[in-house]
Amino acid sequence: MTAIGAPVARLKGTLDDGSTLDLAELRGNHCLLYFYPRDNTPGCTNEAIAFRDRYPRFRRLGCAIVGVSRDSVASHARFRARHALPFPLLADVDGSWCSAFEVLGEKKLYGRTSIGVIRSSFLIDPDGVLIAQWRKVKVPGHADAVLERLERP
Repeated sequence: MTAIGAPVARLKGTLDDGSTLDLAELRGNHCLLYFYPRDNTPGCTNEAIAFRDRYPRFRRLGCAIVGVSRDSVASHARFRARHALPFPLLADVDGSWCSAFEVLGEKKLYGRTSIGVIRSSFLIDPDGVLIAQWRKVKVPGHADAVLERLERP
C-alpha cells in the first residue's frame, strides 16, 4: 500500500474517451484519484455529481480529478456524458490501479459476500507523493472534506 509521504506507483490506463492516461503526466498539479464501485449506481452517481459540482473550486486550487472503477470504457463514456462530468473516468478493467492502491476488498450486500472496489480517495501532490487518503468513504460531505484538505498548506 502506498503510504502518506511516499511516491505513488507509475500507472497507465484507458480513459472514457479511449485515450491513455499515464499517472506521471499529472505531475506539476495536485491530483485526486477517487475509486468507486460502479457506474450509474446511486452512491457512485451522487459522488460523481458532488465532485462535478465542486470542480471549479478543485481547478482553482490546481487539482485534477480522475474517477476510477472497473467498469468498461463504454460504460464510463455513457456515465460521464449522462452526468456532464468535466473530469475523466479511468477504466481499470484489469484491476491494476485498484491493486496498486489496495481498494479491492470483501463487501456484503443483501447477505452475499463478494470482492469489489471499496470507495476510497487519494490526494497526490504535484511531485507525485501521496499526501492524503480516505478509505471506506461515505459520500455525503466527502468532496468538501477533500477540498478542505487541499486548501491546507
